[in-house]
Amino acid sequence: MQVQQRGSALADVFRRELSAEPGGVWAAPGRVNLLGEHTDYNDGWVLPAAIDREVLAAVRLRDDGVFRCRSLDLPGTVTTTADGLGPGRASGWSAYVLGVVWALREAGLDVPGVDVLLSSDVPAGAGLSSSAALEAAVCLALVDLSSAPGGPALLDRTAMATVCRRAETDVVGAPVGIMDQTASLRGRAGSALLLDCRSLQVQHVALDLAARGLTLLVLDTRVHHAHATGEYAARRTACDQAAAALGVPALRDATEDDVETRLTGELQRCARHVVTEDDRVLRVVDALAAGDLDEVGRLFAASHASMRDDFRISCPELDTAVAASVSAGAVAARMTGGGFGGCAVALVPRGAE
Repeated sequence: MQVQQRGSALADVFRRELSAEPGGVWAAPGRVNLLGEHTDYNDGWVLPAAIDREVLAAVRLRDDGVFRCRSLDLPGTVTTTADGLGPGRASGWSAYVLGVVWALREAGLDVPGVDVLLSSDVPAGAGLSSSAALEAAVCLALVDLSSAPGGPALLDRTAMATVCRRAETDVVGAPVGIMDQTASLRGRAGSALLLDCRSLQVQHVALDLAARGLTLLVLDTRVHHAHATGEYAARRTACDQAAAALGVPALRDATEDDVETRLTGELQRCARHVVTEDDRVLRVVDALAAGDLDEVGRLFAASHASMRDDFRISCPELDTAVAASVSAGAVAARMTGGGFGGCAVALVPRGAE
C-alpha cells in the first residue's frame, strides 16, 4: 500500500478510535547503512540511505497535560502525564514516543499534551532503524504542530535528529550514535547520505544504481537484535576506553599505526574496526562516483570481515546471507546495522533479486 493510502487509513482509525481529528499524519523512513558501522558514536563517517519503508504518526496536540500513544502494530495504549516523562519513567515501545516528547520539552518546545497513533512497515529488530523512524515521525509532527502556521519550523532537521538521539540515549537507554535519526530526517530519494558525525555536515551522494543495472537488496535474517542490550553497549565502552588509552577525543582521531602499536586485545580489535571502517566509508564514496564496482565490492567485503572478526558483531545467519549473495552474483554484500542479527545488504544485477 502506498504511503498516502496508509496515511489516509491511519487518519481514519484515529478519528474512529479517538473521536477527534488528527492535526495531520507524518512519515519518516527507515534506513539501510551502505557502509560505516559503529563509527557514528566514534565521531566518524557513515553512508546510510533512506529506504521505502516508513513509520507513520497521526498526531494531535492536547491542552490538558495528557500524553497518550498507541500503535497499530504493538499491543497496548499508554497514557501518562508530565510526571511520566523523562529517564527511567517509560518502558517498551512507548519510551521512544514519550522520550521524544520529553527531549523536545527539554529543548524548549512547549508540548502541553498529545495523542499519537502509529503504524509502521519498517521491520522491527532488523537493523533498519525502525526506532529512529518512529522518533523522527513523532518529532516532525510535534515540531510542525508547535510552529507558527506559515512560519519556519522551530527546530531544523539537524536539531531534530539531536533531539531524537537524546530520546533514545537518555530515555530508552540505548547508547546509539546520531546516524539513524539523521538518515531518517535528512535522506533523499536516489541518494546516500555521507554524514560527518562530528560536525553533522552531510553530503548527498548520488546512488543511481538503475543506470548501472543494479538493485539495492536488503536481506532480513529474522534474527532480531536490540540496541538497549548489553553487547552493543559493551562495544561502545570498549571504543571509549580505546580512545582514552590513545589520548584522542574519539577513535576518528586515531591512526592504524596507533592502534597496532599501542593497543592490545579487545581494545585493539574494536579500535582497528572503527579506524579502518572510517577509511572504507570515504573510499567507497569515491568508488561510487567513479563507477568502480569492483572496488565497492572489495570494500564491502573488507567491512564485513572487520565486523565479523574484529568487532565480532556478525552471526552465522548474516555470514551465510552475505556469502550466498556473493555466490549468486552480487557485486557487493555485507551485514548492515548494529549487528547481532538483523539484515545484510547487497548490490545485485537487476532481475536477479
